[in-house]
Amino acid sequence: MARVDVQKKWEARVAAFRASGEKATCWCKANEVNRRQLYTWMKRLGGSSERTLSAKPTPFIPVVVTPEAETRPASAIRIRLGSAIIEVDAGFNATLLREVVKALEVVC
Repeated sequence: MARVDVQKKWEARVAAFRASGEKATCWCKANEVNRRQLYTWMKRLGGSSERTLSAKPTPFIPVVVTPEAETRPASAIRIRLGSAIIEVDAGFNATLLREVVKALEVVC
């Protein structure tokens, strides 16, 4: 038997086994096929078997990634000075805040 014929024979066997849904041991016994040979041919055929040629493509689901909402600590304070807004979190630097407020008072 030619090499191509042997490969086609095993492609058909592998496809029949996969379509059966049976365990390899049961299928091989019922079909008088050596289980080790079946596994060898499954590995050898890899992507060229009928199963992979007729397999449905994996569906992809579109995903939209949105940025997370900015979370503020519960003790945050929002200060408006004219058109400027200052957000102060817990543990802020009081000296820095004083300097920023003074600078904004001059501008506003």
